[in-house]
Formats: sequence, structure tokens, C-alpha cells
Amino acid sequence: MNLYFKQLRNTSTKITAFILIAILLAACNSLKRIPANKQLLVKNEIKINEKTEKDEMVVNQLYQKPNSSIFGYRLRLNLFNLAKQNADSLFQLKMKNNPKKYEALSKWISKKQVDRLGRSFWYFGIHELLKKTGEAPVVLDEKSARKSVLRLQSYYFEKGFFDVKAAYSIDTLSARKAKINYAVTTGAPYIIDSIKTTINTLVLDSLYQITKNASSIKIGKQYKRVDFESERNRVTTIFRNNGAYFFQQNYITYTIDTIGKNKKATVDLIIQNQSIKQNDSVKLEPFKLYKISQVKVFTDHSLNKNKIISADSASYNNFNLYGVSKLKYRPKAITDAIFINKGNYFSDNATTLTTRYLSNLRVFNYPSIQYTLDPNDSSEQSLIASIYLTPRKKFSFGYNLDFTHSNIQDFGIAGSTSLSIRNIFKGAETLEIAARGTIGSSKNLANPKDNFFNVSEYGLDMKLNFPRLFFPFPTEKIIPKNMIPSTVFSLGLAKQENIGLDKENFTSSMSYLWTPRKNVTSKFDLFNVQYVKNINTANYFNVYNSSYSVLNSIAQNPVYNVPTSYFNENNELIIESGTNGFISSVLGSNATLSPSASDFQTIKSIEERRTRLTENNLIFSSSYSYSKTTKSDLADTDFQTFRTKIESAGNFLSLLAQASKQLKNQSGNTTFFDLEYSQYIKTELEYIKHWDLTRKRVLAIRGFAGIAIPYGNSDNIPFSKSYFAGGSNDNRGWQSYGLGPGSSGALNDFNEANLKIALNAELRFNFFGSLNGAIFVDAGNIWNVLDNITDEKSVFKGLQSLKNTAVGSGFGFRYDFSFFVVRLDLGFKTFNPAELEGKKWFRDYNFANSVVNIGINYPF
Repeated sequence: MNLYFKQLRNTSTKITAFILIAILLAACNSLKRIPANKQLLVKNEIKINEKTEKDEMVVNQLYQKPNSSIFGYRLRLNLFNLAKQNADSLFQLKMKNNPKKYEALSKWISKKQVDRLGRSFWYFGIHELLKKTGEAPVVLDEKSARKSVLRLQSYYFEKGFFDVKAAYSIDTLSARKAKINYAVTTGAPYIIDSIKTTINTLVLDSLYQITKNASSIKIGKQYKRVDFESERNRVTTIFRNNGAYFFQQNYITYTIDTIGKNKKATVDLIIQNQSIKQNDSVKLEPFKLYKISQVKVFTDHSLNKNKIISADSASYNNFNLYGVSKLKYRPKAITDAIFINKGNYFSDNATTLTTRYLSNLRVFNYPSIQYTLDPNDSSEQSLIASIYLTPRKKFSFGYNLDFTHSNIQDFGIAGSTSLSIRNIFKGAETLEIAARGTIGSSKNLANPKDNFFNVSEYGLDMKLNFPRLFFPFPTEKIIPKNMIPSTVFSLGLAKQENIGLDKENFTSSMSYLWTPRKNVTSKFDLFNVQYVKNINTANYFNVYNSSYSVLNSIAQNPVYNVPTSYFNENNELIIESGTNGFISSVLGSNATLSPSASDFQTIKSIEERRTRLTENNLIFSSSYSYSKTTKSDLADTDFQTFRTKIESAGNFLSLLAQASKQLKNQSGNTTFFDLEYSQYIKTELEYIKHWDLTRKRVLAIRGFAGIAIPYGNSDNIPFSKSYFAGGSNDNRGWQSYGLGPGSSGALNDFNEANLKIALNAELRFNFFGSLNGAIFVDAGNIWNVLDNITDEKSVFKGLQSLKNTAVGSGFGFRYDFSFFVVRLDLGFKTFNPAELEGKKWFRDYNFANSVVNIGINYPF
């Protein structure tokens, strides 16, 4: 019987494979949907002045392009060909031609249900999905080819090739396949020979003459339409930022004379006077420059009320504030966010900056700013600025609930709730209070009461935001208000139970943030305090299994004659009595065991690491961060970003300890209130660059370097401030904490060090629709430097240590949901510095040893 089922299974497998091959062969017929008298467009070839042109900007001028392909295979076309074009009609025809089957089905599920089958996913939906995912064949169309010729001519005409000529021809490759050849002859470009201006309004002409050296149009440059558009934008911006309230781009026109100029062009920039409509006629008058005569701020405007009623008002620094009831805000808190000032010229920049700053206060909805002519100004050159602010709710609540699973928790429930209080001190401040908690179940932990939920973590966080610099003396001259400064106080408490070493964590910080320029941010942490207390240090060897395994293996060596009382019935070291007893017997002052030199060093390293990771940490640091990017929005795929940070810890506490004559502990380190504090300096640099290669292809690179140097009161870096390598946002050939340091081979459960270098490159491309792919190469590692680690394999010794840079490579898939991206990457160890010489390259380059990384959004 077993033989029968085995043969049946083999036969079924062959039949299934045969069917799949048949389907693929049927789909691979790319001409399947091409009418008999038509041709499939398989290639476009463009030649500019008899040279083949593949520039994407030029290729994109064509109205018709061949079907997309992935490494030469037209996947989307073949998916489309798999679909039945009229699946529902074919089903109805099938039932009509087979009445007996129709009647049998009707008796089973009713006639109504049979009729609905024709619109079901199996008979209809799957074919619609294939058509939507796929791509209809591109049938050669000469009308589109002629339109493409005109567009190519226009493209080069706008670049100054006024004598450009273009044509197309069709090459028949087979009876039903063809390619189109486009030939463009540009001729010599036209050069700008002279520039003059005709600006009828004298005040505008004066503004232009002051700034004309910054013009995009220059004598001797090749004519390019984009330069003329750029100049139009530049001039409009200058005028509208200097009072020309009614000026618009369409007032700027150009005349270009090329007649008899021998490939040269004379340019005349013309700006007419303002067109003013009076009754049924239009008259031209010189533009006026308008100043702000009043600034009115309506602090509690309601969009549902057309009429503005003000019960309370106040004047402050030439601003007039109004409220429906009693004013709820201190005037200075509002006026500090306004850059439209009485007596200044109207300015678009001031309007934009005011809108941005008011929005940044987070106590109002998006503000509305309107300008009206001041009726009290007989010269009609004054504007009243009215700013309408709609307050957000004073109190807002938020909550979140998640179900989790991890290597610690078999099942967990995580929840959080938050409360936001706006304008808490009437200065547009925002207070946020959040509580979070997790309960979980872990079968691997001791559970004497047999409780299902035996793991928990909870915490409380508070953040207070001031929309200004909170400082004892004025800072306006150092960081002016147009940099949108703010101050943030934060406080956090957290506690874990049955998780790792059961940490208690206290954090507190005071930070200043400001924006020196557009797309540039700065942050200065005046102080950042972190206190970590390990409650359950006895659980160390349960958490760090690798250290335990090594220690247990050495203890089991019969040569060392380790006391049997250290072992359990399975001949394994008892945690904690057995592990502590064995370590004390080797390293203690009254040592009774004498292992080999190498084993002694291993035990010593394990104990040093245990001591370090179980000790309580007090970190009192200050830091400065700087970030600059050219990214304009979330959809921007051609940009660069630079980030840097420098952090110093322990210096302030060192001064206090010396002033208060604090005692030193047994290790010889200074304590503050009996707590040993960390002292180090840390700096980081990161550079990211994205190149848009068009057609949804992007090349992205990242470089990172960071180092943390202990000194004074420390000879190592706290675990929370050290570096690790591997994981979904780092070197994807290794798991998180699974790489390094150096060539040591990641001996510990959580490998970390104080020096890190990382380089990443990724080519992203589109498969179809929202499904994208990527191929990547990651390089880097972590090392120990200038600390208490002496293992040669882990220590960075200069440039020669770079030979231990690990390389991972692989490929991945991304699905774009617009507001976030789900990412799956498959990484392979390409160069593993921990392997033996001659076996470092491609040793584990197979699917069995690959690392699957799942992440949200792109890694960089």
C-alpha cells in the first residue's frame, strides 16, 4: 500500500510539473494577444546626430515604449497573456453548452449561486488580478511614433537647437514584431548674445538691477528654456519678498530675436505694469510696494463661524490679539511665532515662516493668513495682515494594543496610553504623559506558581515641550526665533520582571532643538541622565547562554577535578551556585583549581564580561547633533543626508565628586552617592546618498563611522552606549549582535564593541505595481579600541585591521503601501573574517546559511 501511494505521489508531482510548464509555455507566447495585422513593439532606438542615445530624459519623450522586462524576460506581459479576456462570459457560454452540468450544479448549490460562480475569484477574479498585475502588449502605433518625433523636436528646441530635425522609420523583425528607429539631427545650438530689460515700474526695475548678477540667463550661455523659467521664479520671489503684493509670474515675458544672428539670440526681459480691472475695462498702473500697517491675530477662530466676535483683546509689540472669550495665551508666546511685523514690507517668506512656526507650536490647526488693503491709508500702499488661529483640543488621548512574540516571550500583550495637554502654562507648551506595559508568557522561565503570564514590563514617560529656548538669559542673538527653537524636558521610568536581568531604568533629559536653515536641524542635550539597575543578576548565565556553555564545557574537563557539588544531576554547572563556585575556585584569592593558561584566560574574560554587564550604570552626558539633508519630501529619491553627533559623559559628575570628596570603590573608581559613573567621549558620522536612475530605479549608499573612548573613571563603554553589527538595518548577512568584534567569531550572545565602521550599497528597482526588489552589498564590523579588551582578534590595530571587514550581500523584496514599506531581505555571508584563511570567501553562501531580515521601511 505504501508503495502504491509513493508511486501515486510521484505521478502527481510529474503531472503538476507538466501542467506548470505548459502554462508557462503558453504565457511565454508574447504574440498571443497581438491582432493578425498588427506588430508587437519590441524595441525603440534613438540616434542623436548618428550616435545612439540612451539617456532616460530623452527616452521618456517617446509616447510608446516596449513592454517592461526583468533581466530581459517580459514577466508582466506574460502574466497578462495568462488571463482570459472575458472570463465571466466564457463561464456562461460553458454552462450554456453543457446544460447537464448546469442542472447538476443547480441542484447542489441553486441556480442563483451557479450564476454567481461566473463572477467568483476562481473563474473571474484571478483573471482580473492577472490583467491588473500584468501589462497589455504594446502594439506598434505609427500615430504615436509621429507624436514622439514632434516631442523629440520640442525637447531639443527647448535646449537651444532651433534648427532641429527628426524622423522615424520602422524595422520589421518578423511577421508580428518590429522596432522603431528615431533619428534626430540637432544642428548647432543658439547662444545668448545680449540681454536687455524693459521693466515699466521703476521700483521693480531698481530691485532687479540690484540682483541681476544672480540671474540664470547669462551672455555666452547656450539657450535653455529651463534657465528662463528659473529666472522667472527668481525675479518673482525677489519682488514678492520686497512688498510687490500683487505681482505674479505671468507679468514676466521674454522676446527672443534670432533673425540674422548666426546662431545667436538677443533676449529682452519684459515686465509690464499691473493690470487693474475697472468695471468693464482694464488699465495699466505701476506696481506698488506695500507695507504692513496692522497685524491682527484671532487666537480662537472657528471655521464654523463666519462672523468674528471678539470679547477680549490685547496689544503687544505692535500686534493686536483677539479672543472670543478671555485670551487663553500669553501674548508673547503667540507673537514670538509671527514674522509679519508692522512697518515691514509684505513678504512671502515672512508669511511662510509664520505659518510654519505657528504649526510647530502644536496647539493650533494649520493657520490661515489673509491680507487686505488698509482703508485708512490714502496712498493705498498698506496692508492689514489677519492671522486666524483655530485651537486644537486642550486634552487628547491615545492608546495602542499589540500582540507580540519574541525569543523571550512565547506570547505577549503590549499596551500603551497617552495624554496630551496643550497650552498648559498659557505659553503654547505641550505636556505629554504616557504609560506603557507588557505582560507575557514564557515557558523557559522558572514558574513555581504555574502562572500563564509570568513576564512583565511597565513604564511611565513624561515630555514637556516649550516652543522657545528655556534659558536664564536672552538667546535671540545666538539662535534667532526664525530658527524655530524649542526646549524639551523628558522623564522616564521603566521596570522589567523575568526579562533578562530585570532592569530598573530611570532617564531624564533637557534638550534644545533649532533649525539653522531649511533642511538643517541641530540638537543640544544639556544633560541626559540614565541610571540602569540590574535586579536579577543571578539570572546572568540563563540570559547569556554562550558564556555559560563555554564555562560549563571547561568545568566538565575531568583533568581539573571540579567538585561535584557544582554540578546538577545532568552533570552541568548549577546556576548560580555552581558557576560562581567554579569561577571563585579559579580566580579567587584562595583558588583551588589550576586550569590551563588558555582556559584560565577564557574564564577570566567571562567573569570580566559578567561583572561589566551586571553592574549598575550611571550615565550623565551632554551631546550635540547636526543633520543636513537635501530631501524635499517623502517621495524624493535623489538626495543626500549628512549626520554627526558628539557626546561626552561623566565630566560634570567628576567635578562634583571631586568637590564633595566622594570615595573610591574597590576597583579604584570614583563613585557619586555610592554609584560608579561612566566617563567617555563618543562621536559619530553618517552619510547617505540616493541617485534616481529613473524608471523606479534608485542606487542608495550609506557610510557610517562611530567611536566611543572611555577615560578617567571608566575603562570600558556601557553596554547601552556600545555598538553592535548585523541585523536588518546593518550588515544583513549576520543577525543582530552576531558579527564581530573583529575576527573573534561572535563568541558571545550579544557581541558589542566601541568602534564601528559600516558601508552599505543597495540597488532598488520595480518588478510591477507596488512590488519592488533590491540587490545589496553590506560591509563593516565592530572592534575594541582603547578599552580593557586585550583579545587580539577583537582589537583594532590600525589600517591592517580593516582586512577583517565583513562583507554580506543578497537580495530582497519590498511592498510599498504608500505610507510605509514592508521589507524582506535575504542576506548571505560573502566574506567572513572569523573563518580560517582560504575559507573566508563564499564559505556559507547558500540558502541553508542565509539570514532572513524583515523590516519596516528602507534600511537607509
